[in-house]
Amino acid sequence: MLIGALEAGGTKMVCSIGTPQGGVLQRASFPTLTPDVTVPQIAEFIGKFAVAALGIGSFGPLDLNPASPTYGCITSSPKTEWRNYPLLSELRKRLGVPAAIDTDVNAAALAEATMGAGAGKGSLLYVTVGTGVGGGLMIGGKLVHGLVHPELGHMILCPMDSDPMPDGICPFHRHCLEGLACGPAIEKRWGLSAKLMTEDHPAWELEAAYLAQMCVNAICTVSPEIIVLGGGVMQQQHLFPRIRSKTLSLLGGYVASDRITPEGIDSYIIPPALGVNSGVTGALLLGAQALEAAR
Repeated sequence: MLIGALEAGGTKMVCSIGTPQGGVLQRASFPTLTPDVTVPQIAEFIGKFAVAALGIGSFGPLDLNPASPTYGCITSSPKTEWRNYPLLSELRKRLGVPAAIDTDVNAAALAEATMGAGAGKGSLLYVTVGTGVGGGLMIGGKLVHGLVHPELGHMILCPMDSDPMPDGICPFHRHCLEGLACGPAIEKRWGLSAKLMTEDHPAWELEAAYLAQMCVNAICTVSPEIIVLGGGVMQQQHLFPRIRSKTLSLLGGYVASDRITPEGIDSYIIPPALGVNSGVTGALLLGAQALEAAR
């Protein structure tokens, strides 16, 4: 039984057909233009296949309150043409199958907690660091929502003295995590794409310092059993030892756990076990959950 999956991003929409266990069988990608152009393309591709359900991992912010009249809508997105767009209901209507939606990072967290790095653990924090920064949290087998949903990328950090751009680039907040540590912030700060930087570039010490602050904040607030760092920026594998070291230094021995030690932290702050497939696997799992709920 096939499931449709949509990874709805600010730059592109990736549509996949497959199953959580079997993986992706077909895939297509469309630029994220205006909804009237892009949504019909999504529906046309997925509609070619006899999918039983659809799972959506989307950029946000999203309304994820099932009791809300605007449930499944993109809300205050910087992409103004997508603001208040009813993504979930529109695709349900066009495809005529059960569908579920969550943030893109929550979808990735679901996949890593179910089938990846966090399998068998009670809680997991997944953080993606790329064009933006976001976090998804799984506790006790459930994705965490609340007043809205976690916006970890907009936690306020302490700017480093060595930062030539201490306010960051976020249009909403001064020196928030996303504004300081996302890929576009790195490029604007140094005038060079992160992909072209050597491992000894000073950008990486600064990046590790900000991501370590985030890890410490997460450890001290939600205390996840594992932290998974994914996204384009985290393809720089040399960042992991720097982040781990700085996290231990900032915590100063306060957290009494064998995971928060020089011997344990290498298996605590880690890359995604599913690699680049965390997002699509999570969207397929969301679709499978929607199908089960409909039954």
